[in-house]
Amino acid sequence: MRFLDLLGMSVSNLKRRKMRTFLTVLGVIIGTASVVIMVSLGIGLNDLMMEQYSSYGDMTMITVYTNGYYGSGQDVDESKFLTDDTIKQIAAMDHVTSVSPMLQADVVMKQGAYYCSSSITGVSREYLEKIPLGQGEVAAADDDELKFYYGNKVIMWFSNEKTGAGYYDNEELPPVDFMGKPMFVIFDTDAYWQTRWNNEDTSVKPPKKYMIKTGGMVEGEFTDYNNYSYEIYCDVELLKQQLRMIFKKKPIPRQPTNSKGKPYSYFVYDQIMVFVDDMENVTTVQQQLSDMGYQANSQMQWIEQAQKTYGMVQLVLGGIGAVSLFVAAIGIANTMMMSIYERTKEIGVIKVLGCDMRNIRNMFLMESGFIGFMGGVVGLIISYGVGYAMNHFLSLGQMMMGVAGDISRIPLWLAGGAIVFAILVGMLAGFFPSLRAMHLSPLAAIRNE
Repeated sequence: MRFLDLLGMSVSNLKRRKMRTFLTVLGVIIGTASVVIMVSLGIGLNDLMMEQYSSYGDMTMITVYTNGYYGSGQDVDESKFLTDDTIKQIAAMDHVTSVSPMLQADVVMKQGAYYCSSSITGVSREYLEKIPLGQGEVAAADDDELKFYYGNKVIMWFSNEKTGAGYYDNEELPPVDFMGKPMFVIFDTDAYWQTRWNNEDTSVKPPKKYMIKTGGMVEGEFTDYNNYSYEIYCDVELLKQQLRMIFKKKPIPRQPTNSKGKPYSYFVYDQIMVFVDDMENVTTVQQQLSDMGYQANSQMQWIEQAQKTYGMVQLVLGGIGAVSLFVAAIGIANTMMMSIYERTKEIGVIKVLGCDMRNIRNMFLMESGFIGFMGGVVGLIISYGVGYAMNHFLSLGQMMMGVAGDISRIPLWLAGGAIVFAILVGMLAGFFPSLRAMHLSPLAAIRNE
């Protein structure tokens, strides 16, 4: 018997008892919708968590640093200094795609009547190109002029030099124009503060101001946040040239000195940012760096813990929905058994006419599978509707995670899998009733009234 013939007979048989078929399909609809909605909530929570961590920075990045502060006269293990040799050593490791030093320097910035005491961070060009800029662009590789790239929240740090009033005093942004006006920068902050607060000390000369152009601004308003919002970046090689020119042979602030108070001939970095080729390799590289004696942190150690938690939540939510689908499977089995009792004589006639036993089995399996298919499709449509209502009206994603996004997410694999799963559940529920029909005695079936 052809597939279309079996399908036609199955649909015709289901139409005989419309109300019973409707109630059975309704059970599958509720079960499928419950499973899809619950799993979509688990997927949404996990995706929101990943998006939140992504907003904090690259998830394939490892931060490497060493213990101790590089201050004058402090005893720090020189073998653990983060230098250019360290960068070369780490760059040669497996799965490492790029390495960026992070060199910090304290500065005082002025524009008009407003000033800010902060620190700048020198990084590699590869790191600069990863920063999401809303204005400006990273300077060309052959551009030897030092430029600053400001985070979108840096403007809140500026205050009036005379009154000391800033954003946190009156909640008004200072009229600082990073892109349109020059920024005067003082690198010798010690001399600046000494001459400002101790005017009688003539032994200290007022430090020189340098006009530093703005290369770009991190995207977003001052109320938005990302991993770059509070930082001021620049090219590390150009920063080193600037510091050498200003301090010459004197110790550079934040750089270590030897036991005699003399500066080293090389720069020691505050941190090193290591980028790995894939998230799955972050933990391995991080462990290798720790074995080398460095402190290494990454977001993966928090992500893995969070993913385990959300994985358990997703299993619980999926299990709750699966209970409804299990109940629906019992309903399908009951419907098939009732159908067999009602069609016993029909089954006997089919057997007497010499029909293949497998066709009888397949007919009942197709009926139960068709019930699962109808319930799966309608249940999926309802799931999309409920998910849309949750995302549109409740805004649970932003309320629960602090990140704007949909709390219910139904990917294509879940939609297709739900329909296939509903069909399989229906066919499994109808399997034993189909075996009963297949092994029914033809003579007993014909005599049955």
